[in-house]
Amino acid sequence: MIIRSNRAIKFFTVILGMGDGIRALAFWPFIIVPTSTIIDDELINHEKIHLRQQAEMLLIPFYLWYLTALYRRGYDNISFEKEAYANEKDLKYLNKRRMFAFLKYL
Repeated sequence: MIIRSNRAIKFFTVILGMGDGIRALAFWPFIIVPTSTIIDDELINHEKIHLRQQAEMLLIPFYLWYLTALYRRGYDNISFEKEAYANEKDLKYLNKRRMFAFLKYL
């Protein structure tokens, strides 16, 4: 489910320390998008990849791993983001994705 919320994005921006760079955010089971963001298929696919990652890791371990990687390595070096960016244009990716596929991006 897609939720348009500037307030939620601002909250996560502060928590993640990401400035104004959040175009959208997957927070199980929602995709949260600021009102100014244009929603396209690639954006939704990117966030759905994150929702799949969250589900297979049972949420809390995903969030802990994500935050640890973010603070230690930076956003561009998070394996979850690497997988999502590498495959966001392939709208059929989730149909063929193997479990824990993000591990190959470590």
